[in-house]
Amino acid sequence: MNQLRLLPSRLGTQASRLLAPHGAQTFSWCSRSSGPPASFASSGVGGGSSYMEEMYFAWLENPQSVHKIRGHHVAQLDPLGILDADLDSFVPSDLITTIDKLAFYDLREADLDKEFQLPTTTFIGGSENTLSLREIIRRLEGTYCQHIGLEFMFINDVEQCQWIRQKFETPGVMQFSSEEKRTLLARLVRSMRFEDFLARKWSSEKRFGLEGCEVMIPALKTIIDKSSEMGIENVILGMPHRGRLNVLANVIRKDLEQIFCQFDPKLEAADEGSGDVKYHLGMYHERINRVTNRNITLSLVANPSHLEAVDPVVQGKTKAEQFYRGDAQGKKVMSILVHGDAAFAGQGVVYETFHLSDLPSYTTNGTVHVVVNNQIGFTTDPRMARSSPYPTDVARVVNAPIFHVNADDPEAVIYVCSVAAEWRNTFNKDVVVDLVCYRRRGHNEMDEPMFTQPLMYKQIHRQAPVLKKYADRLIAEGTVTLQEFEEEIAKYDRICEEAYGRSKDKKILHIKHWLDSPWPGFFNMDGEPKSMTCPATGVPEDTLTHIGEVASSVPLEDFKIHVGLSRILQGRADMIRKRTVDWALAEYMAFGSLLKGGIHVRLSGQDVERGTFSHRHHVLHDQDIDRRTCVPMNHLWPDQAPYTVCNSSLSEYGVLGFELGYAMASPSALVLWEAQFGDFHNTAQCIIDQFISTGQAKWVRHNGIVLLLPHGMEGMGPEHSSARPERFLQMSNDDSDAYPAFTQDFEVRQLYDCNWIVVNCSTPASFFHVLRRQILLPFRKPLIIFTPKSLLRHPEAKSSFDQMVSGTSFQRVIPEDGAAARAPEQVRRLIFCTGKVFYDLVKERSSQGLDERVAITRLEQISPFPFDLIKREAEKYPGAELVWCQEEHKNMGYYDYISPRFTTVLGRARHIWYVGRDPAAAPATGNRNTHLVSLKKFLDTAFNLQAFEGKTF
Repeated sequence: MNQLRLLPSRLGTQASRLLAPHGAQTFSWCSRSSGPPASFASSGVGGGSSYMEEMYFAWLENPQSVHKIRGHHVAQLDPLGILDADLDSFVPSDLITTIDKLAFYDLREADLDKEFQLPTTTFIGGSENTLSLREIIRRLEGTYCQHIGLEFMFINDVEQCQWIRQKFETPGVMQFSSEEKRTLLARLVRSMRFEDFLARKWSSEKRFGLEGCEVMIPALKTIIDKSSEMGIENVILGMPHRGRLNVLANVIRKDLEQIFCQFDPKLEAADEGSGDVKYHLGMYHERINRVTNRNITLSLVANPSHLEAVDPVVQGKTKAEQFYRGDAQGKKVMSILVHGDAAFAGQGVVYETFHLSDLPSYTTNGTVHVVVNNQIGFTTDPRMARSSPYPTDVARVVNAPIFHVNADDPEAVIYVCSVAAEWRNTFNKDVVVDLVCYRRRGHNEMDEPMFTQPLMYKQIHRQAPVLKKYADRLIAEGTVTLQEFEEEIAKYDRICEEAYGRSKDKKILHIKHWLDSPWPGFFNMDGEPKSMTCPATGVPEDTLTHIGEVASSVPLEDFKIHVGLSRILQGRADMIRKRTVDWALAEYMAFGSLLKGGIHVRLSGQDVERGTFSHRHHVLHDQDIDRRTCVPMNHLWPDQAPYTVCNSSLSEYGVLGFELGYAMASPSALVLWEAQFGDFHNTAQCIIDQFISTGQAKWVRHNGIVLLLPHGMEGMGPEHSSARPERFLQMSNDDSDAYPAFTQDFEVRQLYDCNWIVVNCSTPASFFHVLRRQILLPFRKPLIIFTPKSLLRHPEAKSSFDQMVSGTSFQRVIPEDGAAARAPEQVRRLIFCTGKVFYDLVKERSSQGLDERVAITRLEQISPFPFDLIKREAEKYPGAELVWCQEEHKNMGYYDYISPRFTTVLGRARHIWYVGRDPAAAPATGNRNTHLVSLKKFLDTAFNLQAFEGKTF
């Protein structure tokens, strides 16, 4: 009894009840609150309800007197036995951990043998209604104070708390059959021998092995088995690099020879692009689940070294798969996320992703989180890596139960994982399994951990592997024989050796065999586009008219809209009668026409339903009935595809990652993320750099996500002006020095070869066409659109139906079409520009009377660079001086990107001069007057035809 642990914390309010003694005597109980002891009698006397009231008020005075919340503090979770599982090392004084603490509750050792009536809210009795206090303590200790520690009493739902209590308190719940134990042993054999095999064959290679947490493989397989049993057909996984190869081999069931050949330094890449290291690659596999004999689809999403960045991507892909299956409750598709302890506590995207978990347009109806808790992050101790007691405390913000478990107890792990899977599929909520384990080697196989954690690693070197411990146990109890165990090992070793032999025959690496999101039927059998053409992007006029009429009306009866919105809708109706559109209507028509063609459209971001600049209004709100809304876009045609427009949480990193994952699931959807202001994308830079810009090069993964980034220098200050186009252009992969061959399919071929498309549209029609082209292309590329702010209501920023009807297409370059174009030989200066500055230039040119002497040409598509059209425009004005004009500062914007490309296409005979703001550190000024002065200065230069006389380039 010297290690006696009473967790009335597990009995809860029922523990505090601690149980009326069985008999007529009155028993006294001291709470930690002030005041006299509360007396209570046995249930036969009828004093229980009075006692309960007193205990409740005691709890109100001191909530920590309800001990149930804190029993996990004394559970034996560390397999090494040298660290506390949490950083709060003290044992709460109100937990009875030794006999001498009985006096804290006015109890004596003799009271341990008294019988107590069990309350109806506990499950420790099983079929028994009374137990001695000694037996109560023994059962509670066996349930809660061994290798499992539970955190769930913060959940504010009695049914859910009772469900968890029943799963862990009921006697005998953790008894496994011989067959289940043998299956668990076999899975441990595969997990450990796989790592041993890699260590023997490639001892000097990084592989980020799973040693020290081999139980993760049977843990994941148990979650998948239980979920399959409950109806799940598709599981999408995200995880870091540690153990990834093992998961690919033993969970996803990637062919072993495909994994082993990755270690061959002579293996040649068959696919274009950079490829990626083997422990970043993903995989998609459909197979039969051997336990349930049901079909299961497993997808492990490829990810970079940026820990936790894959979390929202997995959630977005899961949401999309649920959407396409009509699985609104998440009964068919689910996600599993594997985390490291340091990253789970340290990376902010974890918090952002959790906060998407219960939002209507983002929920995936629960995720099972598995934390591989090494109790160390690279070389950093937990006490230096987090301020919370556990690495899992972030999950408490969404009331997710947290199950801590000692990873050297395989049966405890398997039971906890089974309960976690059942929880997710019962309550459709997140759950966390914290595998408290260790890392047998350093951060990677080449790292020396003894430099920084000598005591920990001395213990680890003495630690027997979990497989040996569990095998010895099963052999001792007669579940398996030593011979059977050795045969199981030899069997898997043979499998590995045979696969190793076959891997030597592989000379070519096909990254497309590691694709995590295939699109059946979209590409040809070789993974190439079925054509290299793009049809015209215009639509019939009657379609434009119909969409415009719906956009300017309220489809629901007795729906009262705001008076200001009535004026906006009337303005739209007036434009439709005049056959013109502004920016908002052009977007409406692009979306609506795609919906008519069966293309699902999803627009997400902060305040996108109304639009940051109050221009969109895709969701109408009834002014008299709370929460009654109408989305006219979903009332266009009876058989249209669904339109989703959803305001997101105030997150960029998490939400952009989510939408990227959503776009991965199908090529037949237009998925857009809009930043509130363009520069806000910089808090999502990791998703842009590691997934969007490089995803195809690394993982042969096409993605057609669209980023809408409001951009423009309008005197609004440094933070609301620039979408940082220079960053996207710098990451564009087209060669500035390579003069291209202008073949018949040059325009589409150039799009296919690029890593993403960057545009800055100057007209609503261009915006309309580029959105439609995104879907009509025979492949998918990310599309970056710098969208306007002031142009949303600019009287000149309108387009005619004539520019959008059937037969029209996106114009990469819009040439001069005024007086200068009619007499090109008289033009002295040809100004190239992009976006909003065009309207400033046109106005200034008119005011100075230079319409015939200065031509202005717009680049709608900046990257890939329209070499062919630029060459044509420059040759049209042979006597003109060439100028690039931008409103951004010289070291920002587009100049550094376009300048060498102009030189390539024009040769050194003609130069292109820069006109714009001077270099600066901040993207814009916060002073309105300074903004106007600098605008006037560069406009004066743009139309000063002597500005560059006598200057050398």
